[in-house]
Amino acid sequence: MVLDWYPLFNSLRIAAISTLIIFFLGIFAAYYVAKLPRLVKGVLDVVLTLPLVLPPTVVGYFLLRLMGPKRVLGLWFLEVFDLRLTMVWYAAIFASAVVAFPLMYRTARGAFESFDHTLAHAGRTLGRSNTWIFWRVMMPCCKQGIIAGTVLAFARALGEYGATAMIAGYTPGKTATISTTVYQLWRTGDDAGAMKWVLVNLAISAVVLLSVNMLEKKDRRSRRTAVPVSGEVA
Repeated sequence: MVLDWYPLFNSLRIAAISTLIIFFLGIFAAYYVAKLPRLVKGVLDVVLTLPLVLPPTVVGYFLLRLMGPKRVLGLWFLEVFDLRLTMVWYAAIFASAVVAFPLMYRTARGAFESFDHTLAHAGRTLGRSNTWIFWRVMMPCCKQGIIAGTVLAFARALGEYGATAMIAGYTPGKTATISTTVYQLWRTGDDAGAMKWVLVNLAISAVVLLSVNMLEKKDRRSRRTAVPVSGEVA
Protein backbone atom coordinates (compact mmCIF):
# COMPACT_ATOMS: atom_id res chain seq x y z
CA MET A 1 0.00 0.00 0.00
CA VAL A 2 1.32 3.47 -0.95
CA LEU A 3 1.97 5.64 2.09
CA ASP A 4 -0.16 8.79 2.22
CA TRP A 5 2.30 11.59 3.01
CA TYR A 6 -0.32 14.17 3.98
CA PRO A 7 0.14 13.60 7.77
CA LEU A 8 3.86 14.36 7.40
CA PHE A 9 3.23 17.52 5.39
CA ASN A 10 0.51 18.66 7.78
CA SER A 11 2.59 17.93 10.89
CA LEU A 12 5.62 19.80 9.54
CA ARG A 13 3.65 22.91 8.56
CA ILE A 14 1.79 22.96 11.89
CA ALA A 15 5.04 22.55 13.84
CA ALA A 16 6.86 25.16 11.73
CA ILE A 17 4.12 27.81 11.98
CA SER A 18 3.52 27.28 15.69
CA THR A 19 7.29 27.36 16.38
CA LEU A 20 7.63 30.61 14.44
CA ILE A 21 4.83 32.14 16.51
CA ILE A 22 6.13 31.04 19.90
CA PHE A 23 9.72 31.93 18.96
CA PHE A 24 8.87 35.63 19.03
CA LEU A 25 6.24 35.40 21.76
CA GLY A 26 8.52 33.28 23.96
CA ILE A 27 11.50 35.62 23.58
CA PHE A 28 9.33 38.69 24.18
CA ALA A 29 7.75 37.18 27.31
CA ALA A 30 11.07 35.83 28.63
CA TYR A 31 12.89 39.14 28.12
CA TYR A 32 10.34 41.25 29.99
CA VAL A 33 9.42 38.74 32.69
CA ALA A 34 13.11 38.29 33.56
CA LYS A 35 13.27 42.00 34.48
CA LEU A 36 10.16 42.06 36.70
CA PRO A 37 10.10 41.94 40.52
CA ARG A 38 10.27 38.48 42.04
CA LEU A 39 6.61 38.33 43.14
CA VAL A 40 5.22 39.40 39.77
CA LYS A 41 7.66 37.10 38.01
CA GLY A 42 6.50 34.16 40.12
CA VAL A 43 2.84 34.75 39.28
CA LEU A 44 3.50 35.11 35.56
CA ASP A 45 5.73 32.05 35.62
CA VAL A 46 2.85 29.97 36.92
CA VAL A 47 0.46 31.29 34.28
CA LEU A 48 2.85 30.97 31.34
CA THR A 49 4.20 27.57 32.34
CA LEU A 50 0.85 25.99 33.25
CA PRO A 51 0.29 24.32 29.83
CA LEU A 52 3.52 22.39 30.38
CA VAL A 53 2.19 20.54 33.43
CA LEU A 54 -1.48 20.28 32.45
CA PRO A 55 -2.59 17.14 30.57
CA PRO A 56 -2.85 17.96 26.84
CA THR A 57 -6.51 16.93 26.88
CA VAL A 58 -7.19 19.56 29.53
CA VAL A 59 -5.48 22.18 27.36
CA GLY A 60 -7.59 20.99 24.43
CA TYR A 61 -10.74 21.29 26.53
CA PHE A 62 -9.95 24.88 27.47
CA LEU A 63 -9.24 25.70 23.82
CA LEU A 64 -12.59 24.20 22.83
CA ARG A 65 -14.31 26.30 25.48
CA LEU A 66 -12.63 29.37 24.02
CA MET A 67 -12.70 28.72 20.26
CA GLY A 68 -15.67 26.43 19.75
CA PRO A 69 -18.24 27.63 17.17
CA LYS A 70 -20.70 28.46 19.96
CA ARG A 71 -18.15 30.12 22.24
CA VAL A 72 -17.25 33.80 22.40
CA LEU A 73 -14.07 33.83 20.30
CA GLY A 74 -15.09 31.06 17.93
CA LEU A 75 -18.53 32.55 17.32
CA TRP A 76 -17.03 35.99 16.66
CA PHE A 77 -14.60 34.62 14.04
CA LEU A 78 -17.42 32.61 12.47
CA GLU A 79 -19.78 35.59 12.22
CA VAL A 80 -17.24 38.23 11.21
CA PHE A 81 -14.81 36.28 9.02
CA ASP A 82 -16.85 33.12 8.30
CA LEU A 83 -13.87 31.24 9.71
CA ARG A 84 -14.03 28.13 11.90
CA LEU A 85 -11.38 27.77 14.61
CA THR A 86 -12.00 24.10 15.35
CA MET A 87 -11.95 20.84 13.35
CA VAL A 88 -9.74 22.41 10.66
CA TRP A 89 -6.03 21.82 10.09
CA TYR A 90 -4.92 25.24 11.34
CA ALA A 91 -6.70 24.65 14.66
CA ALA A 92 -3.79 22.37 15.50
CA ILE A 93 -1.49 25.41 15.30
CA PHE A 94 -3.23 26.93 18.33
CA ALA A 95 -2.99 23.66 20.25
CA SER A 96 0.68 23.10 19.39
CA ALA A 97 1.62 26.70 20.15
CA VAL A 98 -0.05 26.69 23.57
CA VAL A 99 1.46 23.35 24.58
CA ALA A 100 4.98 24.11 23.29
CA PHE A 101 5.17 27.76 24.39
CA PRO A 102 6.39 27.04 27.96
CA LEU A 103 9.44 25.20 26.63
CA MET A 104 10.51 28.21 24.58
CA TYR A 105 9.67 30.66 27.35
CA ARG A 106 11.43 28.83 30.19
CA THR A 107 14.57 28.12 28.18
CA ALA A 108 14.85 31.66 26.84
CA ARG A 109 14.19 33.18 30.26
CA GLY A 110 16.95 31.09 31.80
CA ALA A 111 19.33 32.29 29.08
CA PHE A 112 18.40 35.95 29.64
CA GLU A 113 18.77 35.65 33.42
CA SER A 114 22.29 34.21 33.04
CA PHE A 115 23.32 37.02 30.67
CA ASP A 116 26.16 39.24 31.93
CA HIS A 117 24.49 42.65 32.07
CA THR A 118 27.83 44.47 32.29
CA LEU A 119 28.02 43.88 28.52
CA ALA A 120 24.75 45.78 28.09
CA HIS A 121 26.03 48.61 30.28
CA ALA A 122 29.20 48.76 28.19
CA GLY A 123 27.10 49.05 25.04
CA ARG A 124 25.12 51.94 26.52
CA THR A 125 28.31 53.82 27.42
CA LEU A 126 29.23 53.57 23.73
CA GLY A 127 25.92 55.19 22.82
CA ARG A 128 24.18 52.09 21.57
CA SER A 129 20.39 51.82 21.81
CA ASN A 130 18.59 49.13 23.81
CA THR A 131 17.33 47.61 20.55
CA TRP A 132 20.88 47.38 19.17
CA ILE A 133 22.13 45.88 22.44
CA PHE A 134 19.35 43.32 22.47
CA TRP A 135 19.93 42.05 18.93
CA ARG A 136 23.70 42.50 18.68
CA VAL A 137 24.83 41.71 22.23
CA MET A 138 22.21 39.85 24.24
CA MET A 139 20.84 37.55 21.54
CA PRO A 140 24.28 36.31 20.38
CA CYS A 141 25.29 35.66 23.99
CA CYS A 142 22.04 33.80 24.68
CA LYS A 143 22.05 32.02 21.32
CA GLN A 144 22.50 28.51 22.72
CA GLY A 145 19.51 28.85 25.04
CA ILE A 146 17.38 30.32 22.26
CA ILE A 147 18.32 27.51 19.86
CA ALA A 148 17.63 24.88 22.50
CA GLY A 149 14.23 26.36 23.28
CA THR A 150 13.33 26.58 19.60
CA VAL A 151 14.27 22.97 18.94
CA LEU A 152 12.42 21.72 22.01
CA ALA A 153 9.34 23.72 21.02
CA PHE A 154 9.45 22.38 17.45
CA ALA A 155 9.83 18.79 18.65
CA ARG A 156 6.98 19.21 21.12
CA ALA A 157 4.73 20.77 18.47
CA LEU A 158 5.58 18.01 16.01
CA GLY A 159 4.60 15.29 18.47
CA GLU A 160 1.54 16.97 19.98
CA TYR A 161 -1.49 14.70 20.14
CA GLY A 162 -3.94 15.30 23.00
CA ALA A 163 -4.90 18.93 22.47
CA THR A 164 -4.62 18.56 18.68
CA ALA A 165 -7.00 15.59 18.61
CA MET A 166 -9.59 17.52 20.62
CA ILE A 167 -9.50 20.79 18.72
CA ALA A 168 -8.63 19.63 15.18
CA GLY A 169 -9.87 16.04 15.21
CA TYR A 170 -8.79 13.42 12.69
CA THR A 171 -9.87 13.66 9.07
CA PRO A 172 -7.63 11.92 6.50
CA GLY A 173 -6.30 14.40 3.97
CA LYS A 174 -7.55 17.41 5.96
CA THR A 175 -6.57 17.47 9.64
CA ALA A 176 -4.53 14.26 10.06
CA THR A 177 -1.11 14.60 11.69
CA ILE A 178 1.55 11.98 12.36
CA SER A 179 0.45 11.56 15.97
CA THR A 180 -3.26 11.26 15.25
CA THR A 181 -2.54 8.94 12.33
CA VAL A 182 -0.47 6.62 14.52
CA TYR A 183 -3.29 6.41 17.02
CA GLN A 184 -5.96 5.79 14.39
CA LEU A 185 -3.91 3.08 12.66
CA TRP A 186 -3.17 1.38 15.98
CA ARG A 187 -6.83 1.63 17.01
CA THR A 188 -7.93 -0.09 13.79
CA GLY A 189 -5.32 -2.84 14.15
CA ASP A 190 -2.95 -1.64 11.43
CA ASP A 191 0.28 -2.06 13.40
CA ALA A 192 2.44 -2.07 10.28
CA GLY A 193 1.07 1.29 9.14
CA ALA A 194 1.45 2.76 12.63
CA MET A 195 5.06 1.56 12.81
CA LYS A 196 5.87 3.28 9.50
CA TRP A 197 4.75 6.62 10.90
CA VAL A 198 6.56 5.99 14.18
CA LEU A 199 9.78 5.46 12.22
CA VAL A 200 9.16 8.63 10.19
CA ASN A 201 8.73 10.61 13.40
CA LEU A 202 11.87 9.08 14.91
CA ALA A 203 13.87 9.94 11.79
CA ILE A 204 12.75 13.58 11.84
CA SER A 205 13.53 13.92 15.55
CA ALA A 206 16.97 12.38 15.08
CA VAL A 207 17.80 14.76 12.21
CA VAL A 208 16.71 17.79 14.24
CA LEU A 209 18.77 16.78 17.29
CA LEU A 210 21.85 15.96 15.20
CA SER A 211 21.60 19.35 13.49
CA VAL A 212 21.47 21.11 16.85
CA ASN A 213 24.51 19.18 18.10
CA MET A 214 26.45 20.17 14.98
CA LEU A 215 25.50 23.83 15.47
CA GLU A 216 26.61 23.71 19.09
CA LYS A 217 29.98 22.20 18.15
CA LYS A 218 30.46 24.80 15.44
CA ASP A 219 29.61 27.59 17.88
CA ARG A 220 32.08 26.29 20.46
CA ARG A 221 34.85 26.12 17.85
CA SER A 222 34.11 29.67 16.68
CA ARG A 223 34.25 30.94 20.25
CA ARG A 224 37.64 29.32 20.83
CA THR A 225 39.09 30.83 17.66
CA ALA A 226 37.43 34.25 18.00
CA VAL A 227 39.80 37.20 18.37
CA PRO A 228 38.42 40.21 20.33
CA VAL A 229 38.54 43.53 18.51
CA SER A 230 39.49 46.61 20.52
CA GLY A 231 36.62 49.01 21.15
CA GLU A 232 33.96 46.56 19.94
CA VAL A 233 31.15 45.16 22.07
CA ALA A 234 31.05 41.39 21.55
